[in-house]
Amino acid sequence: MPEDWEQRAADKRARILKNIPAEWRIQSPPAGDSFFDFPEKCGILTPKELEITKSSATDLVPKLAKGELKSVEVTLAFCKRAAIAHQLVNCCHEFFPDMALAQAKEYDDYLERHKKPVGPLHGLPISLKDQLRIKGLENCMAYVSWLGKYDTEESESVLTILLRKAGAVFYCKTSVPQTLMVCETVNNVIGRTLNPRNKNWSCGGSTGGEGAMIGFRGGVWGVGTDIGGSIRVPCAFNFLYGIRLVMVACRTPRWQTVCWARRQLKVLLVQWLTVQRVNLRLFLTSILAEEPWKYDSKVVPMPWRTSEEDVIKAKLQSGGLTLGFFNCDDNILPHPPILRGVDIVVSTLKKAGHTVVPWKPYKHAYAVDMINKIFAADGSTDVYEKINASGEPAIPNIQNLLNPSIPKKDLNDVWNIQLAKWDYQLEYLAKWRELEEQLGKELDAIIAPITPTAAIRHNQFKYYGYATVYNLLDLTSVTVPVTFADKNIDKKKEGYKAMNEMDADIQAEYDPEAYHGAPVAVQIVGRKLSEERTLKIAEEVGRLLGNVVTP
Repeated sequence: MPEDWEQRAADKRARILKNIPAEWRIQSPPAGDSFFDFPEKCGILTPKELEITKSSATDLVPKLAKGELKSVEVTLAFCKRAAIAHQLVNCCHEFFPDMALAQAKEYDDYLERHKKPVGPLHGLPISLKDQLRIKGLENCMAYVSWLGKYDTEESESVLTILLRKAGAVFYCKTSVPQTLMVCETVNNVIGRTLNPRNKNWSCGGSTGGEGAMIGFRGGVWGVGTDIGGSIRVPCAFNFLYGIRLVMVACRTPRWQTVCWARRQLKVLLVQWLTVQRVNLRLFLTSILAEEPWKYDSKVVPMPWRTSEEDVIKAKLQSGGLTLGFFNCDDNILPHPPILRGVDIVVSTLKKAGHTVVPWKPYKHAYAVDMINKIFAADGSTDVYEKINASGEPAIPNIQNLLNPSIPKKDLNDVWNIQLAKWDYQLEYLAKWRELEEQLGKELDAIIAPITPTAAIRHNQFKYYGYATVYNLLDLTSVTVPVTFADKNIDKKKEGYKAMNEMDADIQAEYDPEAYHGAPVAVQIVGRKLSEERTLKIAEEVGRLLGNVVTP
């Protein structure tokens, strides 16, 4: 194993490319900024494989379970498309088609012998963020110092085990930023991951490799994590649906999922992103059916509650939903495409007969400051130990966010922050109840931006507050894709008086021409442990918008 960090990183990149067969190699890279339509033109995928990779999980799963499609042919199709994705947008940390096809064959053989599927996800290829451990594979998580470390059966992630029990096939592990703590995906191991819609835009982060892979249709569903927007931002930037599950009393397992934050229990990581809204329900129910609380002590024993979905169904059939909304958190004003995106959702819901009322963001700047203190409570010791172990430099995004010169907080300081967080959560609940009292009925959810920008240009992501406040509050949140930036409509705001220095920087960054066509999304925020209700609301919003699949 080479010792110089740059040599070690180059060796890793070479090993990934070596696993791409010669017949899957791109001979002539596409011209222009977008790679989105390249799979249809490159000749690597057959017509049937193109059809398979454009299908939804809910289309594929029943066909796989009945043997109408073989897992081997579906897996091969997605392996080929994932190989194209990696060559264009640089989104894999591990790519292992031989292992995937062998696993797929086992499932096909099982179905033939037993005349029944292995589980609810029988034979379906699923990509994993490079936090999830798979026995026999490397788990570097974007640290050069972790290259050469391979997971065993004992270190395999619980979620990996449960997905395999449900019948999933694994074929790649996708890229993350160094430390996971930023919303752009760049590291010193493989470099930068690009947005397949436009190579000049970020794919988001930290689940950016998944966002790019699923956005490119190199998979129908992927597993990620979200401790401060790391699923919702990549989903927003790649026109995908994604869910931030409540995790203090978590519903899906995190044990053996690698993350520096695994040792701190102040703000917890969560998972799931998908191309289609209907897929989210399929995978949540599939995992919960495996009773993850028997494998991870922090998982609350709560199966999927159809009765909670039925509450929303009943409201949809009667008087409609009651939703709050805001388009600015009183700290950073979103760019014009985001403001228009919120307006589209609000007007669409009102036109459909739902009650939509303004929500006043409560102390969001205070919440952003608090969560930043939580993330840096250890003086960034943990992340810099891993960075410095190889001699690699910290990426600029990390230098700007986690400054090693910030002193560690002592135990009493940490306790005080925890108490302040609890107080804030209670205050936010009080505001929720206060609005309900004014309305005389239940507030079902809140519509809000996820980021102040559409899919952002590289090295420009600065404000995490729209996403992180709901991690701090530990509320359920679902990303819903809405529209695309339009230079002819989303004009630059002239004469705007910025609220603060960062707001001024973010407003100055907006260029209608550069952002033309960039995906725009909102998040639907529900109460704690309201996944069934919030997902059903998000499905209704998506249905009304017509965004059933990625266009």
